[in-house]
Amino acid sequence: MKRVAALLCLGYASAVYAAPEVSRPRGVGPEFAKFYKDHDTFSCIAAPSIIIPFNRVNDDYCDCPDGSDEPGTSACAHLSPLSPRTPADAVPHNIDSSLALPGFYCKNKGHIPGYIPFTRVNDGICDYEVCCDGSEEWEGIGGIKCENRCKEIGKEWRKQDEIRQKALGNAARKRKELVATASRLRKELQDRIKTLTAEVAASEKKVQNLERDFNEIERKEKGKIVRGANSPKAGKLGVLVGLAKQRTEELRTSLERVRRERDSSKSRLQELENLLSTFKEEYNPNFNDEGVKRAVRGWEDYAARDKGPESEPALDRDLDEITKSDKENGLDWDEYEGDEENEIDVLYSFENYLPPFLREWVDQKLRDLRVMLIENGILAERSSSSESRVVTDARSRLESARTELGAHRNSVKSLQEDLDKDFGPDDVFRALKGECISTDSGEYTYEVCFMGQTTQKPKKGGGNVNMGNFVGIDRITVDDELPANGKGVGSGERIVMKHENGQHCWNGPNRSTMVVLACSEENEVWKIVEEEKCVYRMEVGTPAVCESSNGAAKAESAQKDEL
Repeated sequence: MKRVAALLCLGYASAVYAAPEVSRPRGVGPEFAKFYKDHDTFSCIAAPSIIIPFNRVNDDYCDCPDGSDEPGTSACAHLSPLSPRTPADAVPHNIDSSLALPGFYCKNKGHIPGYIPFTRVNDGICDYEVCCDGSEEWEGIGGIKCENRCKEIGKEWRKQDEIRQKALGNAARKRKELVATASRLRKELQDRIKTLTAEVAASEKKVQNLERDFNEIERKEKGKIVRGANSPKAGKLGVLVGLAKQRTEELRTSLERVRRERDSSKSRLQELENLLSTFKEEYNPNFNDEGVKRAVRGWEDYAARDKGPESEPALDRDLDEITKSDKENGLDWDEYEGDEENEIDVLYSFENYLPPFLREWVDQKLRDLRVMLIENGILAERSSSSESRVVTDARSRLESARTELGAHRNSVKSLQEDLDKDFGPDDVFRALKGECISTDSGEYTYEVCFMGQTTQKPKKGGGNVNMGNFVGIDRITVDDELPANGKGVGSGERIVMKHENGQHCWNGPNRSTMVVLACSEENEVWKIVEEEKCVYRMEVGTPAVCESSNGAAKAESAQKDEL
């Protein structure tokens, strides 16, 4: 059915274009043929109340205010603006729309029909880029006769069109791949945020528990009696044990340092002896150098002397035992430091003599009493310098958990900002984020990194210049001529990437760049211009902005109209 429908449409189109061909005046396009059906009279298109004899159509005299009576001459080329009744889709963007008709219609059989401005009709110049059949020079001004070149031009155009269509197909496939990659990256980002959000909740719970534990431990420690070598409540044995512990640690540290220095010196000595031994074996005795000979003799004397006793493994084993920590050697200083009790200790430890069930109750009440006295300023609180190991460890665990919670929250915030950022239609630029392309232009290489920055790099040395950092995506309408090679933005609405706040320009603003994007099979920079001082415009091709098949067909149709 689709094939039959296509054939019917093709037949209808052929009839529309072919049937009125005999009766249409010169220069009239098929979409305006309905205004020229009556061969007796003609009503001006924009002013139908004005009626003239049909034989005054194309008589090289402008009778209608909209110029519609002279579709095949330049007699009305001076008239202005385009009538609102003129079909909008009949006016190619490159035609100067100053009349009711878009221009002189060139049939261009064998190629694409087109309109040419009335000012170029019978001007003695063959405009083959629009009228390949040469019909606009029908009067032969100055003996000019423009031959019909539509066959050759059409053949070449179809060849190039096939290449263009293939490139468009490849670009569409690449864009589809980019969209799929962007979708995958977005899903991974969402999953990562979900995981981190769960970790944040767990970290918050952990911090709450550790804060509660820390407060409880700190409160309990406030109620403990401070004892130590510096306290007047400590006995003589406690003071002596504290001094012995400190002295033993100092001696162990010094012994370890001396042992390391000894091992290092032995290693260096062995290395030096190896060097001198090699020097003695490899030097040339026939070389008459007294300094070398003295050095060799000195080495021989040194090697012959007694080096003293070799180190015994047993001594090293003894040193290993000595340098072990006290606990590894079975010495627990805490056992001796807390061994002596005075009368106050006994007083505060009387609960040890109570039954277990009563002991815990009394202990808790005493602790609560001490905490209450401290909090009300009756008893002095333990200074931070004497904070117990239990409180220090609890504080350390709490701070570590808070740091971990902060890192998780920052990660979620950063990832969420990235997720909410505008990456263009279908999130497609997410797949290109960080990818850079460049082009050479004069003395510089210009580089643009998607969602990053634009850079100017000198070829002959010197520092790179930041031409702007990516700030967002926008859309603008452009009206540029498309180059013959097709590598340009052409006309229509285009996606642009704005880059601002680049390196400051001497005696000017901070550099900025507007990157205009158009469809291309590959990522490539086409053009770079400085529109104003330190304000740049870069034209870039990428498959990321290639439209769907319908959009591509419309773009191709517009391109054909230009031709």
